[in-house]
Amino acid sequence: MDHLVAPFTGGLLTGLREGVEAALIVGIIAGYLVKIGRADRLFVIWAGVGLAVLTSTVVGIGIFVTFGALEGDAEKIFEATAMLLASAVVTWMLFWMRRQAASMSGELRQGVDKALVSAPLLGLGGLAFTAVIREGIETSLFLIGQAAAVATTGDAVWVVLGAIAGLALAVGIGAAIFKFGARLNLQRFFSWTGAALIIIAAGLLSHGVHELIELGLLPPLANEVYNLSAQLPDSEGIGLFLRAVAGYSAAPELLTLLVHVAYLCVGLFLYLRPVARPRAGVTAVSREG
Repeated sequence: MDHLVAPFTGGLLTGLREGVEAALIVGIIAGYLVKIGRADRLFVIWAGVGLAVLTSTVVGIGIFVTFGALEGDAEKIFEATAMLLASAVVTWMLFWMRRQAASMSGELRQGVDKALVSAPLLGLGGLAFTAVIREGIETSLFLIGQAAAVATTGDAVWVVLGAIAGLALAVGIGAAIFKFGARLNLQRFFSWTGAALIIIAAGLLSHGVHELIELGLLPPLANEVYNLSAQLPDSEGIGLFLRAVAGYSAAPELLTLLVHVAYLCVGLFLYLRPVARPRAGVTAVSREG
């Protein structure tokens, strides 16, 4: 069971982070509707959320089934593409959310106001669907990338199970925050979980580069920078856990190692640095929204 802890943990972190983001977005929309006395429109929000979840699930299953049917070089190309795409998408979304967090509440409330005036049903449903589908597709792609990086299909199933557990926990957190007044330091939560996803994305990126090297599509620069297989093998124990979660390799190629370290250092530095506070004029506009 030890080798299943790593894929479960990766899926758990992904589902938890993305689930809490989605819960916050839906909570802002639903809370604003209740505040302005339009709780009768909440069913449209839940319909949009349900459709977004269903669409994300279908997309994820479709990609996973396609992945399972491939063999040989086609499978390696798909694995490399999935891991590189997942790394790129989650990186973009993490930094996008980091930039938009300060003004998101005001923008969502403005969207609700416009939808109530122009198209109460389709507009509100579309607003909820668009907000959640972004998180859902991102989660699906990231989980596919994580599934492609593990050793077997059985391990990949544990990535999905971890994600389900993370999403369930996220729903509980969302309910506690918005219904029972529970307090959570969201800035710290997103900082730590975002940093964890940066680490996972770095591993997916290095895995993808390694696959392309094996296919002969990229030069290794050097076939083996070091070899720690005797001290910390990546096929068992702690090494296997680090490989599945953080992309550790006991004997990496030079290009793989350079890409991994560069992404990890630059990504963590940029993500964890303090966010510039909005100017007074921008803040005023957001509060008016």
